[in-house]
Order: sequence, then C-alpha cells, then structure tokens
Amino acid sequence: MGQTFEALTETHIEWIGRQHLFFVATAPLAGDGHVNMSPKGYDTFRILDDRTVAYLDLTGSGVETIAHLRENSRLTIMFCAFEGPPRILRMYGTGTTVLHDESGFDDLAAQWGHPPGSRSVVRLDIERVISSCGFSIPFMDYAGERETLADWAERKGSDGIAEYWGDRNAASIDGMPGPTV
Repeated sequence: MGQTFEALTETHIEWIGRQHLFFVATAPLAGDGHVNMSPKGYDTFRILDDRTVAYLDLTGSGVETIAHLRENSRLTIMFCAFEGPPRILRMYGTGTTVLHDESGFDDLAAQWGHPPGSRSVVRLDIERVISSCGFSIPFMDYAGERETLADWAERKGSDGIAEYWGDRNAASIDGMPGPTV
C-alpha cells in the first residue's frame, strides 16, 4: 500500500495540483509541547521543484508553525484525496520561513499577488515523500473557497493586521516566540 520516494514524481505533482486543501504539522522539541496541525486552503501551495515546495502563510489565530520551525525546522505537509481515487501524500523535511519583513519575502510572495494578511512564505526542503492508500478518507465535494479570511484581512488593513500580529501572533500556545511586527 504505502510507497516511499526521495522526491515528488510527476504523478504526485499533477495530483497535488488538483487538491484544494492541505495540512501542515509541526511540533516543538519539548516533550510537553503541543503538536500542531493546521489546514490550509486558497491557492497558497506551490511546487518549486521535485524536492522543494512552499506555501503562502496567511494570518491566522495562532503562530505555531513559525514558532516551531524557528526552533527545530521539522515540517510535514499532507494532502489527502476527498474526490477521485483514494490517496494520502505526506512530504517530510526541513522547513524554513521567510517572514513578511525579511529580505526575499516580496519576491517569493509575488507569485501569490501579495494578498492582505500575508505573514510569511513557508518552504519545505523534502527529505522523504510517502504515498499511502487513503481507503478510509470520505468523499467530499468541493463547493468553493470561503472568502472569510480574505475579507477579514482586507477590512483590517495593513495597520490592523500589524496590530493583530502583535496582540495574537507574538507567541505560540507554548510561549515560543512568533514573528515580530
């Protein structure tokens, strides 16, 4: 059932391009720290080459991924099929972030058009890809994107987003530092 690869194949790349949702998982080194898994939507995922992927990190209620990657760089990204043949695809590797105020962010984020609330670009250097069956994943029909986050960020504006980052994204739930404003 499961197969292991050193890089994404053309079949993986084509399949990923048809998916609407992916999940990002990280964890702190501390044994009592919280493992985090976040769903990601919109058209925020990009395949840079067969061993490198990236996604645009939009402002959210927490800052776990950025905090964890700053500490230890362990990152897993997972896609699963809700339509068509069953499949789960996990990419494991070393994650890095380029924050909104760091050199190189504007060039990287340009491919997404700099939507309001863009907080960072998260990059994964793939060390292993595992594809498994997904036989137990239910069928679900894609009905469209929720515009709630985009509308919220637009209403907040850049000053309101910066204030939100300072109030809500300064630290992870385990107290690890988030990005600075």
